[in-house]
Amino acid sequence: AGAALLALLREVPEALGFEVEITKGIRPGSGIGSSAASAAGAVVAANALLGNRFDNKQLIDMAMYGEAVASGVRHADNIAPAICGGFTLVRAVQPVLDVVALPAPALWVAVVHPQFEVKTKEARAVLPTQVPLSLAVRQWANVGGLVAGFLTHDCELISRALEDYIVEPARAALLPGLGDARHRALAAGALGGGISGSGPSIFMLNKDEATAHAAAEAMGSVYQKMGIDFHLHVGPIASQGARVVAVE
Repeated sequence: AGAALLALLREVPEALGFEVEITKGIRPGSGIGSSAASAAGAVVAANALLGNRFDNKQLIDMAMYGEAVASGVRHADNIAPAICGGFTLVRAVQPVLDVVALPAPALWVAVVHPQFEVKTKEARAVLPTQVPLSLAVRQWANVGGLVAGFLTHDCELISRALEDYIVEPARAALLPGLGDARHRALAAGALGGGISGSGPSIFMLNKDEATAHAAAEAMGSVYQKMGIDFHLHVGPIASQGARVVAVE
């Protein structure tokens, strides 16, 4: 949050500063956007105090400085949806930030957060530096299929496209229970999902609330059996991003 606010202040001619207090229920290293939530919330709140001088694209660019502190890379993977809401495609960060909002069906998400930490930097370190062309082609096809599924509201296509051939296999060793949790969630009716961020959380997209709760409970049962504490999160995909809810 601090790095994001400093980036915002560099664009403000007045000599001023902010006192920030953050209260949130997301542990660092959870894989569900803890650092992005702080950075996005901070710049949105500051922008409101300044009379909303900056648009979402500018706020995303500022908030990415917070992600650089957390992960070592200025990326908008979590920042963009945190500020814009819904599903977003980050087509490019350099040389010009290009974020595309994706219309999508009204899906629900189920997340299991096992209570152990996976640092983003460590999770990035296990990624392959080279990828066979055959795997890259399959991955690109799934990215295209997922975007097409969102745009056409085709849940079956979304389900078929939710398979990661590159990152998830490389990080699986860091995430005990991943395969079993996915299998049980799919058996409960989930469309599909995978590692949330760098882990250890696992997400599953679902057509409705009842299925999302069933998928969450199914994933939780895996970690209960393993003797690992966990938290479950279930909710609809938010159409609105970070916003001011009260001014004191």
